[in-house]
Amino acid sequence: MTLTRRNVTFGLGATALLGACNGVGSNGDARIDARVDQTLSKLYGDYPATRDLSAKAVGLLVMPVVTEAGLGFGGGYGRGALRVGGATVDYYSVAKASGGLQIGAQQYSHVLFFMTDEALQTFRRSPGFAAGANLEYAVLERGETLAAETTTSLAPVIAVIFGQAGLRVGATLEGVKYTRIIP
Repeated sequence: MTLTRRNVTFGLGATALLGACNGVGSNGDARIDARVDQTLSKLYGDYPATRDLSAKAVGLLVMPVVTEAGLGFGGGYGRGALRVGGATVDYYSVAKASGGLQIGAQQYSHVLFFMTDEALQTFRRSPGFAAGANLEYAVLERGETLAAETTTSLAPVIAVIFGQAGLRVGATLEGVKYTRIIP
């Protein structure tokens, strides 16, 4: 292949376009980190028992805002960060698809507490982690307590869903897929 001005221009243009698609050089990571900080402050402020859960966890996946909408078929999307030792190590998106009798939209926040190194490493090594049967939920109650059964507190991954707003009933993480991204 000969190196012509047209090939060089095309190559540089493609590189710039690809960089823009991946967010290289953007401030997307700073925006996600700021939202994660706000989300954790809100979680710890409203539900102080989650501080203890966080202290025992080896890592946290924080999704500040997940937006879901559905009319027969539905879907949801959000972006967040994986924190280990209080520092962001990766960024992730969450996607969800559903079908059935549904109508409405909602937004919520959720945090996955990885309670074992094995659970965290499994999450980080997988090309697209699908949440499902291996997830235990800790229910946040009005009295600023965290209701977690013995089996839940011994689970490798604990999900906490909070800050729900909208016109859909319930929020679960069944069928949710997490994918590592470059913001």
